[in-house]
Amino acid sequence: MEWSADGIILATRKHGESSLILEAMTRERGRHLGLVRGGRSRRMQAALQPGNRVALVWRARLDDHLGLYAIEPLELRAAQLMTSSTGVYGIQALAALLHFLPERDPHPQLHDGLEAIIAHLHEPLVAGALMVHFELQVLAELGFGLDLTECAATGRCDDLVYVSPKSGRAVCREAGLPYAPRLLPLPPFLAPEASPSRVDGMPSELSGRLPDRQALEDAFRLTGYFLDRHVLAPRLLQMSPARDGFVEAIRRHLQEAESG
Repeated sequence: MEWSADGIILATRKHGESSLILEAMTRERGRHLGLVRGGRSRRMQAALQPGNRVALVWRARLDDHLGLYAIEPLELRAAQLMTSSTGVYGIQALAALLHFLPERDPHPQLHDGLEAIIAHLHEPLVAGALMVHFELQVLAELGFGLDLTECAATGRCDDLVYVSPKSGRAVCREAGLPYAPRLLPLPPFLAPEASPSRVDGMPSELSGRLPDRQALEDAFRLTGYFLDRHVLAPRLLQMSPARDGFVEAIRRHLQEAESG
């Protein structure tokens, strides 16, 4: 068995004295693992860092084997990611999210979303908005998608300001006001009427009006609630520390921008 594809490195772990097991995200084959012989050598260290884009050739005797990777660097982005706290925490948080996907199950939208976020991790506000959309897409691809297109009570598609924590559906202001303390805020940039973003390189399916600090905090609270409920709690897991670090790094940046 053999295939070749471009991939984004998510993580590595030691194997034996000189090799690594590499975890990469590919567009057609999803999250895929393989052994890199000699991957711990000084010569290969720079190429095998999370966030880098590489050309992969995977070979194995049988399709269900771990297989061997041959690696060719295409875009070494790890050094740039290490220059900002949003880059350091962001790539780890993304890898932790993608780890919940079944191995070798293709998710092209998540692959493309990953590429978009990595390109903007040095821009905290844009990275935060993209990360929220990415978390919503992960929930959807795992079968727990939120319905933010219309009000669960009235069917209205405008003035959607809440989300039901039980159903994961949007609720309009009029229907939700009596129950507001029990509902989650729906940030304006996630509502269907949000205007398209003008950020270069943001995929159209992820576009939306860029948020202010409060909207972004509400958005992370929203996605964090449903990630915990549907993905983490059933596995007896806690939220990734990298995700907490990413959210805090963005919060600090926006606070400094407001005070400056």
